[in-house]
Amino acid sequence: MQQSKEEFLSKVNAVSKNTLMETLEIEMVDYGEDFLVARMPVTSRVHQPDGVLHGGATAALAESVGSFASHIFTDIDKYFVRGLEITANHLKSITEGYVYAKATFLHKGRTTQLLDIRVTDEADNLISICRLSTISLPKNK
Repeated sequence: MQQSKEEFLSKVNAVSKNTLMETLEIEMVDYGEDFLVARMPVTSRVHQPDGVLHGGATAALAESVGSFASHIFTDIDKYFVRGLEITANHLKSITEGYVYAKATFLHKGRTTQLLDIRVTDEADNLISICRLSTISLPKNK
């Protein structure tokens, strides 16, 4: 029996208990064959002192969704996933609402993966563009 999208996302989000993702209220909200989407509320918890979204929180959102995407599309019985490098170009400020991060694969190799992560606001305005490289390593070594 195949699980529904809601059941799958519920299981994915349950893994975030007692982590940075729970602290930042990051939740996975959609996925497809080659993408994963997460969202994070923009509140004072993720603001810089001047009241706009902190770039570090944006990078944490991007790395979370990208690493989860690599994890979901990898045989987790045999491999674990770790981030290698992340870059973030912040293009627009935001003070409230939600930001959404959509991770899509640019390269999905057996060992390394490269993801494009676009962070947008609720009106689909581009907030940041991020790139994340991940590595899949065998569990038995």
